[in-house]
Amino acid sequence: MLREPHKRRSTGEKVVIGWREWVALPDLGIDQIKAKIDTGARTSALHAFRIKRFRRKGKRFVRFYLHPIQRRRHPEVLCEAPLIDERVVISSNGTPEHRYVIETPLKIGDRQWPIEITLTNRDDMSFRMLLGRQALRQRLIVNPGRSYTLSRPKRRRSKKTKEKTT
Repeated sequence: MLREPHKRRSTGEKVVIGWREWVALPDLGIDQIKAKIDTGARTSALHAFRIKRFRRKGKRFVRFYLHPIQRRRHPEVLCEAPLIDERVVISSNGTPEHRYVIETPLKIGDRQWPIEITLTNRDDMSFRMLLGRQALRQRLIVNPGRSYTLSRPKRRRSKKTKEKTT
């Protein structure tokens, strides 16, 4: 029996997602950010700038800012996270780049689990976040013909709408 393509499907424990999804990074204070699912990338990447390392009670941390909305420089969100590693990553243009690595919970749909994320400036990229294959492994299956299968953005009321309702 064929299923309708617009229905959410799960394959055992794995859930089918589209090539782009709305996700949240709750420990970073990000309730929604548009992510491109990139099975060609091993590790996930998050847009970050003004990245600073520091120590708190002897442990290594990073403080950084990010622009969570595509093609916009505002708002700026200040984030802090434990620093778990530093790596050289080959960027999409083939250039080696030194990156800080954090681990933080990812929430997609009604599921949540910790993932590793490298921090890099993605201002010139279409998506502020990439979800790499390690974040997907054993949990999600990507249907490249679909988008936003598990999540929809929270509606933001426009200024005009707010004025009309008051």
